[in-house]
Formats: sequence, structure tokens, C-alpha cells
Amino acid sequence: MDDRRDNRVVITILFLCLLWYAVSSSSNVVDKMLLSKFPYPLTVTMVQLTSITVYSGLFFNLWGVRKYSSNITWSYYLRLIIPLALGKFLATVFSHVSIWKVPVSYAHTVKATMPLFTVALSRIILREQQTWKVYLSLVPIVGGVAVATLTELSFNMIGLISALASTMAFSLQNIYSKKVLHDTGIHHLRLLHILGRLALFMFSPIWIVYDLHNLMYEPMLKPSVEISYYVLGLLFLDGILNWFQNIIAFSVLSIVTPLTYAVASASKRIFVIGVTLFVLGNPVTWLNIFGMTMAILGVLCYNKAKYDQRIEKQKKTILPNYYETIQNGNSSSFLVNGFASKHQSFAV
Repeated sequence: MDDRRDNRVVITILFLCLLWYAVSSSSNVVDKMLLSKFPYPLTVTMVQLTSITVYSGLFFNLWGVRKYSSNITWSYYLRLIIPLALGKFLATVFSHVSIWKVPVSYAHTVKATMPLFTVALSRIILREQQTWKVYLSLVPIVGGVAVATLTELSFNMIGLISALASTMAFSLQNIYSKKVLHDTGIHHLRLLHILGRLALFMFSPIWIVYDLHNLMYEPMLKPSVEISYYVLGLLFLDGILNWFQNIIAFSVLSIVTPLTYAVASASKRIFVIGVTLFVLGNPVTWLNIFGMTMAILGVLCYNKAKYDQRIEKQKKTILPNYYETIQNGNSSSFLVNGFASKHQSFAV
């Protein structure tokens, strides 16, 4: 029974990861196709936020996703949740600008620098120190991105800055999202829904003033109805793919360990880079590919170093508690209770 259950879990994880890779690659390809014909990254972002707002409320209720408690104070909203919504909006906009200005493969290579931002921001915000292995793992990441940048045939400074800004915003979002999930106990999918809805509400006036005015007088869409239908179809498809990608990513995160998720995420980036290079056919050199590979391998080394650091920290917290129990003269009861609880769990 246990073997069959384990096999089902493994098959489920593999299926979700493959689906995640396929949807993410499709989403990036559609983003590039859309933005090359429709250079409005702010509008594309608003469509994605609308998709999260509309689809999540309906489907989460049908799926029985736990509703969040209404006792979250307004001060907490103003202090953490609203800034998180702002970060989600900015991260998504900058991500779309980078995909618009540079090839998807290069944008994802630059996004591999996320561990660098995470380490720096955790040090500044949380006063968190890392091991020398973690710091050392950042070297191939920075080196790989540098090589990929210097050899990028379609280099664009706005694209590079936007990709870096998007990566930093996502790093901040990850740090504070963990804090909100820990403080409130809210379901991660409900948090996604709240952030999408807040971001849509806050930035709708900016979209109306900036992009809607330009769209109404943009001559590019007026001569051909076929182009208009094509763009609208891509916008609709992009919104669905982005929403579905978020759902799958959170589902994978909920059933695997942080290390497995980090490795799966890095593998997804490799898959996306490979698929977009094949489908979109942007020109690359062997040095460019070497830089991309070096950066991704650096991310995998970083994930392993963080896992080792976490295990070492757990050992340091467990051992003092054990010796304190021994010193207090409770060693026999400690061992008996441990033996009993082990057999109880085995019986279950």
C-alpha cells in the first residue's frame, strides 16, 4: 500500500512538472509573439491580472480552496499585502518589457540571478547570514550571466535593466510572501487571488490614462481586422496560460520539498530556454549557450548549498534540546516516549 501510494505521488509530481514546463514555455512563446505585434507590456500585464481575478474567484470555490480569515487588520494590509500587490505588478510589467526588448532565452538567463538578489535582500531585510558555500555558488551565476550578456547578439540595455528589475521585484515578493503566509495562515492560492485583484484595482487608472488612450488612436490596429482578432486571441490565450502556470507552480510547491521545487524551477528555466530557442529561432552563439548553461548550473549549486545550510541549522537546534533533556534527568522518559510514538506511527 505504501509503495503504491509513493508511486502515485511520484507520478503526480512528474506529471505536474511536465505540465508546468509545457505551459510555462507556451506562455513565454505567446508573450513574445504578442509583444512583437502588440508592444503594450502594461496592457498585457493588466490582462493577466484580470485573468487571475476573474478565474480564481470562480474556480477556487469550485475546487474547495480554503477561504482566508477576515481578521487580517487594515494596518497589516497597508504594511505588507498592498506593497506585495505593488511588487507583483511591477515584477510582471518589467518581465514583459524584458521579453519585448530581448530574446526570451536571454531574459530567462538574466532571471537566473534571482539567488543573488535573494541573498542580498535577505541580508539587508532579515539580517540573514549565509554559509561560504552559498556565497561561492553565486560566482558561476554572475559569471554565466556576464558571458551570456557579452555574447548576446540581440542585446538591448532596456531589456537587460527590465529583466534585472523584474528579478529583484520577484525576490522581494518571495521574501514577503513567505512572511504573509506564516503570519496569516492564508492559503497560497487565495493570496495569489488577493494580490492579483489588488494590483488590478490599483493600476487600472494608470492603464486607462497611459495605454488605453494610445490604443484608441493607434493606427497599427485600424487597417486590418485580421490583426486585431489575432492580437485579441493572443491576449486571451496569454491570460489563461499565465493563470494556469501560477496554479500549477503553487500546486507543485505544496507537495514537494523546497529543494525539489527549486531544482524543478531551475530545470523549467532550462526547458523554457531550449523551447524558445527552437520555436522562435533567435540567433545564439556557442559562447552564449555556455553562459546560459553556466548560470543555470550555478542556480542548481545554490539550491544544494541552501539545502545543506538548512539541514545543518536543523541539527544545531535539535542537538541542544536533546542534551538539555538528558541533563534534566528525563532521558528515560524521552527515550520511552520516542519509542512509543515511533511504534504508534508505524501502526497507523
